[in-house]
Amino acid sequence: MNFDSLKPKVKDALSQGNASREEKLKHLCQLLQDNVFYYNWVGFYFANHENQTLHLGPYVGAETDHTVIPFGKGICGQVAVSNENFVVPDVAAQDNYIACSFTVKSEIVVPLFVNGKNIGQIDIDSHVLNPFSEADERFLEFVNEEVAKLFLK
Repeated sequence: MNFDSLKPKVKDALSQGNASREEKLKHLCQLLQDNVFYYNWVGFYFANHENQTLHLGPYVGAETDHTVIPFGKGICGQVAVSNENFVVPDVAAQDNYIACSFTVKSEIVVPLFVNGKNIGQIDIDSHVLNPFSEADERFLEFVNEEVAKLFLK
């Protein structure tokens, strides 16, 4: 996967003039799912630091019951606490994993920072075992840097 060719499309998706922030994020999720064959569920969770919970934002992929996740629970909840990327090559090998679907084999979660504060994360599930590389991490960090600009306006 050549992520460099996707970077301008990410910027375009996030700069749609009259679209709301939510519409831009949904469009971005669709762009990523359409262009990376092993990105089977792409979505954002946003932090409520007061309640120590994550709340589902825009996403594309299968419906999920996990609309609110406590900090520390599951992969997403662990990233809310650690502030670090979390790549799970095989979800079946994870003790603290919240199963979304039997089709999910692996997951990557990258925190979203605005002015140094973790406000949420991008979460991607794959139906493929161990597809995520360091290139995915760097690309998704780029994506989140671009997304963060939406929260500075």
